[in-house]
Amino acid sequence: MTLQEIKNRFGIIGSSPLLDRAIDIAKQVAPTDLTVLITGESGTGKEVFPQIIHNLSARKHGQYIAVNCGAIPEGTIDSELFGHEKGSFTGAHEARKGYFEVANGGTIFLDEIAEMPIATQARLLRILESGEFLKVGSSKVLKTDVRVVAATNVNIQQAIEKGKFREDLYYRLNTVPIIVPSLRDRKQDIFLLFRKFAADFSAKYRMPTIKPDAEAEQLLVNYYWQGNVRQLKNITEQISVIEKQREISAEIMRNYLPQRQTSQLPMVLNTASQGGDFSERDLLYKVLFDMKKDLTDLKKIVVDLIENDNQHNQNFHPENDSLIKKLYQEVGAPEGQIQLGYNTSSPSMIKSKDEIPMNAVVTEENFSLQEIEEDMIKKALTKHKGKRKNAAKELGISERTLYRKINEYSIK
Repeated sequence: MTLQEIKNRFGIIGSSPLLDRAIDIAKQVAPTDLTVLITGESGTGKEVFPQIIHNLSARKHGQYIAVNCGAIPEGTIDSELFGHEKGSFTGAHEARKGYFEVANGGTIFLDEIAEMPIATQARLLRILESGEFLKVGSSKVLKTDVRVVAATNVNIQQAIEKGKFREDLYYRLNTVPIIVPSLRDRKQDIFLLFRKFAADFSAKYRMPTIKPDAEAEQLLVNYYWQGNVRQLKNITEQISVIEKQREISAEIMRNYLPQRQTSQLPMVLNTASQGGDFSERDLLYKVLFDMKKDLTDLKKIVVDLIENDNQHNQNFHPENDSLIKKLYQEVGAPEGQIQLGYNTSSPSMIKSKDEIPMNAVVTEENFSLQEIEEDMIKKALTKHKGKRKNAAKELGISERTLYRKINEYSIK
């Protein structure tokens, strides 16, 4: 079955290379019995991939059961998954089969796997390793042959560090990882999805289809879409029902897009709280903001120089001045590579702090972002004596990204 046939069968819309890659992995792994861990943000459509895996496998005639682990109370999740014996707890008036017993020979999809209690995780690990489990209130070992597919929108590595997820279970589940891309990473698919949803709601509510103009279409494509496909679908339905006119302008479109998320400006990421797998773009943003901070510090230093210039103007030598040495330290450059941008013989030309132009503060060697990035990585590795984990944490990137960068720049 081709990728397009899979998309048609399961209602998948889009031609993004990242989406095609995820579908292709699901297709390749389907004939095997390997466990699969699907990761991606909320609203990206992760629930479609277990169905692809099940229906393209030899288990397609067996049971397919989807379980939302986050929706089952902690006190009953063991009973739901593994079953219980009569009288095993208050209210257990009769024996009950669990999902793993019912799905024997089929596939079970464990959504929001990171919300599963630690005790239940231990029982799940036993099933994955040996296919054995115990019903609640029973000492009889039962066997099951179930293919497990799990999904989460939580950073599992961070959950492991906080003691909320078993590391051994993670490696057992993550035999084959599938990463579902966010909507903002597949911009070419946004308008296609909007048109599909608009047509569906037009038929559902028996009204003409809404049509955005060119500016509104561009606004859709460039929006952040934190809620991904689910958010796009909801907003399309809102516009279809509420707006009387069918030609949608950018002004109308803005009324339905939360303003707090329209900004595309880069942010300084709080790696201590997120602990995520950051991309190369995030690292470059961090470099740029560090450079901006350096320039601000340099401006303050030059202001100090100007204010103190009356005291030692005639005998002023930048190379020997303590403030200039401080300036070198601020930017991390060898002495002699930076020159001040004001004339010591005419200090009266600059009368106030506000008259100091940013482009007149320093003249620095031209470094590319790649060179700056490489230098930051070298410094971080040197500081932490080659320990990549600590260096990656300081840089705000993952060890995997750092390892790729080390190979890319041939850093020893």
